[in-house]
Amino acid sequence: MRDLLLIALFALGGAVCAGLVGALVLRLVRHRSVAVSLAVVAAVTVTAMLAGTLAVAEAMFLSAHDLWVVTVVAAMAGLVSLGTALVLGRWVVARSRALALAARDFGEGGGFSAPDGAATTAELAALTRELAATSARLDASRSRERALEASRRELVAWISHDLRTPLAGLRAMAEALEDGVAADPARYHRQIRTEVERLTAMVADLFELSRIHAGALALSPARVSVYDLVGDALSGADPLAREHGVRLVGEEVEAVPVEVDGREMTRVLANLLVNAIRHTPADGTVAVAAARRAGTVVLSVTDGCGGIPQEDLPRVFDTGWRGSEARTPPAGAGLGLAIVRGIVEAHAGRAEVRNVPGGCRFELTLPAASG
Repeated sequence: MRDLLLIALFALGGAVCAGLVGALVLRLVRHRSVAVSLAVVAAVTVTAMLAGTLAVAEAMFLSAHDLWVVTVVAAMAGLVSLGTALVLGRWVVARSRALALAARDFGEGGGFSAPDGAATTAELAALTRELAATSARLDASRSRERALEASRRELVAWISHDLRTPLAGLRAMAEALEDGVAADPARYHRQIRTEVERLTAMVADLFELSRIHAGALALSPARVSVYDLVGDALSGADPLAREHGVRLVGEEVEAVPVEVDGREMTRVLANLLVNAIRHTPADGTVAVAAARRAGTVVLSVTDGCGGIPQEDLPRVFDTGWRGSEARTPPAGAGLGLAIVRGIVEAHAGRAEVRNVPGGCRFELTLPAASG
């Protein structure tokens, strides 16, 4: 038993010395290739085994021949281990280099595609999957950025057009009144007032949208009934509906409580109702409904516009979008539905649109009030 303990101590001592030297070498080459590190690990392992074996052999007073045999066997095993480590290291380095080249293309604005070849290590495979997922997210982000930039350019173009026309009219009417050549000054004054109110509404929409985009929309949520919100919105839109010969229906509205800013949500419903009324032909119907659905409240406004082209549906809520036929009031800047989405998302909800037979349906999904 005592001899066995001494053998174990000699082997442990030789292995520990070799391990400490190996740890120092690994620290010195930590910035080098993976192949170098693997070679060092293999060399340390073989050296530790050889040092322990030789220490035990020396302690056991083996003959010179036996000691030489043991040494040769350990050295051959070490060479094989070292060669295997170098081959493995070169394979891992090659896969890492291929992955780095693929990541470089990805970093320069291209998409990431996993390098071809045989199966790699679990760590590199996991890194490849993460890079592919990140590439997909960046592609989606770039697409959104391009869409937003297109919306901004479109908005600037529409705003420039919509401001130029009324301002030119205001200038002409003001000059006519100033020169005393206006045949009916009272009519000119009424027209000037109408144009000023129209411009004021446009500026108010721009200001509201800028607050939404800047995250500065201050909400004052309170517990209200969806039934009351819809009732107020229908009352406000009724004169416009009568003027256009459109029937408003709000019979399928449940009295579900929600925590919202009443003023902002009333504006949301008013925008949707005005759009629906203006795009529904005379004798048509605009229906408002509200119901609880799986912990949420779904508000919907259905019109008789005939539907929106399928390719335009994803852009309906974009800033400045009007499509082939505007979904905003005449001479609007394409801001109404963008404001709708911004206010609804500020309430942790979502706004969606889809076509239905004869028209389209705008749905607002809001969290239901607790309790």
